[in-house]
Amino acid sequence: MFYTMLLKPHSNVRYQQSLLTLAMTELRCALKCFGIAAEPELITLGGKNWLSFEAENLSEEAWHHISSNAGCCMNAERNGEWLRPLEGGIPCYYPDELPQLLKYKGKTNADFTQMLIHCARYASDFASGNEPLLVLDPMCGKGTTLFCALVEGHNALGSDVDTKALNEADTYFARSLKLHRFKHKREENSLTMPKGRSVRMVHYSLSNTPEAWKQGDKRTLRLLQGDQDCLSQALQKSCCHIAVADLPYGVQHAPSDGGRTASLDKLVDKTARVCADMLKKGGAAALSFNTYTLQRRRVEEALEKAGLVPLRDAPYNGFAHWVEQAVDRDAVIAVKL
Repeated sequence: MFYTMLLKPHSNVRYQQSLLTLAMTELRCALKCFGIAAEPELITLGGKNWLSFEAENLSEEAWHHISSNAGCCMNAERNGEWLRPLEGGIPCYYPDELPQLLKYKGKTNADFTQMLIHCARYASDFASGNEPLLVLDPMCGKGTTLFCALVEGHNALGSDVDTKALNEADTYFARSLKLHRFKHKREENSLTMPKGRSVRMVHYSLSNTPEAWKQGDKRTLRLLQGDQDCLSQALQKSCCHIAVADLPYGVQHAPSDGGRTASLDKLVDKTARVCADMLKKGGAAALSFNTYTLQRRRVEEALEKAGLVPLRDAPYNGFAHWVEQAVDRDAVIAVKL
């Protein structure tokens, strides 16, 4: 049986090619994860680009994940030039507009973020099963990664030193919950840190139906205001399944550290260490970065130094893609053994 997936359109022709690269990489990661010996290819039908592969007896779980490719928007069975639409994809726990609507300077592409979450999960020991995972972004900004996780029914945990960004994420999410009439509760408190310090935390609990709320079937979003180190100091270590972080694309955009601008070298070391501290055994971290300001080898070294194992072989070496004139983006995925 031939499975085909329609690539999402994009107005920027150059970035459309990047989306093809990323969608193909995600598909290969999913096929490898579920032990499917198939070589996907790009085909053209009706003037549109489709990813296609041949496989027999796909399990429902495998198709559930494969058909959720972040770069695709329709799934079908192909017979020659005829297509039969197929159901599939991860059902949205929360409306999928959530990570898309909030616009701001420096926002990463939500589809790219969703792909990183998927591929990190495929590399981890938690690819199978229906239980919600805990997804961490240790430098979450205005919450794109966290919102991507919630859309697919996962729990989300993020921290950032930018108070304004966290407040905007908090306000935006509160409005969205009211708009969509989700049962929810918002709490705000302080977490005790070493040496008598404390950090502010906003904690949301929510359910997508009133019945689920009554039964205690809830998801959580937690926002911590503070440096990445506050995560492992104020919360339980080894609690997260997946960690995803989009490192700054230039030194001038790096967060401040004690009043000084932290170098990307220091930042990538800290991010890798925090991810290693917070991940469960078998978990996986995905770090994306600009290759013009941070080399892939340097990111791999930081992850190794932190005790994680970077995945250097195909398909996990296929994330490099063009974004704009000053940004050529790549990502490294590493696992905690």
